[in-house]
Amino acid sequence: MRKQMELDQSQLFSFADKNDYETQQSDKRVHSFFTDVCRRLFQNKVAMFGLLLIIVIGVLSIFVPMFSTYTYYEQDLNNINASPSAEHIFGTDSLGRDIWVRLWVGARVSLAVGILGSIIPSLIGVVIGGISGYFGGLIDTFIMRAVDILMCIPVMIYVILIMLVFGSGPASLITAFALTGWMGAARDVRGLILQLKENEYVLASRILGASHFSLIFKHLVPNTLGIVVVIMTMGVPSAIFLEAYLSFIGLGIKPPIPSW
Repeated sequence: MRKQMELDQSQLFSFADKNDYETQQSDKRVHSFFTDVCRRLFQNKVAMFGLLLIIVIGVLSIFVPMFSTYTYYEQDLNNINASPSAEHIFGTDSLGRDIWVRLWVGARVSLAVGILGSIIPSLIGVVIGGISGYFGGLIDTFIMRAVDILMCIPVMIYVILIMLVFGSGPASLITAFALTGWMGAARDVRGLILQLKENEYVLASRILGASHFSLIFKHLVPNTLGIVVVIMTMGVPSAIFLEAYLSFIGLGIKPPIPSW
């Protein structure tokens, strides 16, 4: 009976042909993380429409002021509050300045403040949150308690104090956002790292001799990019509205430089 069972089991399996094995290996396509992200992005019609819209606005903000015959600060007191025409597409303002050119120069300023004011603090938060969540212990306790204390004070107070020290302008605004906007991203990334560092692939990498730097920035942080991208996306309009508020109270972009 035992020999019969071994005989029946041997009929269930057969050795793979070498040519078939090589063919299967050659058919396998290795996709990188970036390639997979791009493929998913191109398949999303809403995301592609939004990306195309942002590219069009960015291109117009760069090239319209470059090739226009007018500047954003040039005044024509003989042509005040002019209606839209072939010469002035959007007309002129109360000082005779071309609104079309000022619109796209303002787009430069607002997009730069919004994008850089969101990306830079998010990257700082990723680094601090990754270190805090990975090492844990006293390091995690110290960083998180410092973040809790800093978050008790409204961000606007920090930004106003920084603007008073560095002065007004786009560079000062981006610096202020970078120094104050990283705390939320650090908390979110730290929470994810605490979960991810217990996975088997992290333990396997540690056994194989991976360094702390490699574990944090090659294995753990890439797996938090989903929430980091959301944080960056939500931070762009927040930075633009904060810049508008600071400009309204006289601490943001000073005239004649326009912004949205």
